[in-house]
Amino acid sequence: MLTHSLLPGQILFTAADLSADPPHPLLDGAVDQLRAVVAWAREYLCEPHPELGRKGPVCPYAQGSLDRDTFYLAVHRGGSVDPVELDTVLAGYRDWFAGLEPLAGPAAQFKTILLTLPDLPADVARETVDRTQARLKPAYTEQGLMLGEFHDGPPDKGGLWNTEFRPLHSPVPMLVVRHMVASDLPFLVDDPVTCAAYLRYFAHSAPGALRQQIAAAAARHGLTVPEAPAGVPALRRLLSQEVG
Repeated sequence: MLTHSLLPGQILFTAADLSADPPHPLLDGAVDQLRAVVAWAREYLCEPHPELGRKGPVCPYAQGSLDRDTFYLAVHRGGSVDPVELDTVLAGYRDWFAGLEPLAGPAAQFKTILLTLPDLPADVARETVDRTQARLKPAYTEQGLMLGEFHDGPPDKGGLWNTEFRPLHSPVPMLVVRHMVASDLPFLVDDPVTCAAYLRYFAHSAPGALRQQIAAAAARHGLTVPEAPAGVPALRRLLSQEVG
């Protein structure tokens, strides 16, 4: 268990903390729901699914996060949520995320914070989670972060390989903070703000298989592609060759 040094009401739990007896007061009445989240991660996110449309687990990063104890659970209690208050709570966890180990290297991509909302009625939770994610997503991507939405609706976002599949179904409503990775491109290309953020972080480091998609997205939004660092082939050249 980790407690924020400046915001003592903000606490991060790991799976091991859910076995404490008695449970932490913040978890009173919600331990079973958080245990369900961990079980969902292990039994759903970390496993293949027949409707996924590709081989491998539903989430490529969940197992690595659990194995490294960087799968952090946060809890926001209450049967109703004020949007301004929720934004502030999320901002605290977002800023804390930046200082949590690991800070760099391949292991950093497995770090995640799941802010659960265990007390919200299902209909309120669905609307709250979806609206919050849509409102805050652009600001998070500008910091190289993704804000994911999960609830029992499930969210209407289809899978990348099977658009009929709804992969964001979860047993407890939550908003999830993690690092942006190169494979997030399809989630970011439809909006100029999020697309621009992706270009800043991955225009020249994404796998070659994504370069044409990146070039097309930049052209569609009229975005300027950042100059390539020395020794990296310029995406601007690809843009002029493949698009237009």
